[in-house]
Amino acid sequence: MIHVIMPMYNEKNIRRNILETIKSLGGLKYKIIVVDDGSKIDCISEARGVKDKRVKIVGYKQNMGKGYALKYGFKFIKAKDDDLVAFLDSDLELHPRQIKNIVKFDKNKKEILPEEADVVIGSKKHPLSMVYYPLFRRFMSRVYQAIIKILFDLKVRDTQVGLKIFRYRVLKEVFPKILVKRFAFDLELLVNINKLGYKIVEVPIKLDYKFESRINPKSVFYIWLDTAAIFYRLKILRYYG
Repeated sequence: MIHVIMPMYNEKNIRRNILETIKSLGGLKYKIIVVDDGSKIDCISEARGVKDKRVKIVGYKQNMGKGYALKYGFKFIKAKDDDLVAFLDSDLELHPRQIKNIVKFDKNKKEILPEEADVVIGSKKHPLSMVYYPLFRRFMSRVYQAIIKILFDLKVRDTQVGLKIFRYRVLKEVFPKILVKRFAFDLELLVNINKLGYKIVEVPIKLDYKFESRINPKSVFYIWLDTAAIFYRLKILRYYG
């Protein structure tokens, strides 16, 4: 079984995107949890227009950030330790068919991750990735990932892609320690997973960037602030230990 958590914020095409996700996951045993992160438009009503017992729509009124939405959605999952949990952005810049490209089956036809991985993350830096996004964003991403490697010795080339798949037991163990709700949530999550010795595998993706970036100078400031806070908790406070 794979549980797909889709956080959404002001997503105008959410009904179409949920239906596309359902279509793309055919052949897998799955459930979809759509989390409305305090949208200002009534996209939650549109999402509830999808009548499928495998789809659950939840949410709350105040915008809290993508990380908070993912943790909130995780609370609605009842799974076995080796079941899978996927994060998928609801705008479908990363098409859900890529989940089926990652998930494999064991001899009992149970969904598993490749290479005996505990976590699989999409990576823009993978040599087989097909990525279309602005040059400035590429530059900022490269700088950020280089600094992350220095600060955290995290042996992944890209922490920020919205497609990630985990064994359920990994998130069950790690989520209680995660404090970041918005800008560096992915980094804090992977830093903790790496510290616990779980195996992280990067895979290629196809990314169709929609050129509607929410990254602005204020966001960049808070990304660096959250990153510094994670370093402080890891290296100084030893909080994650």
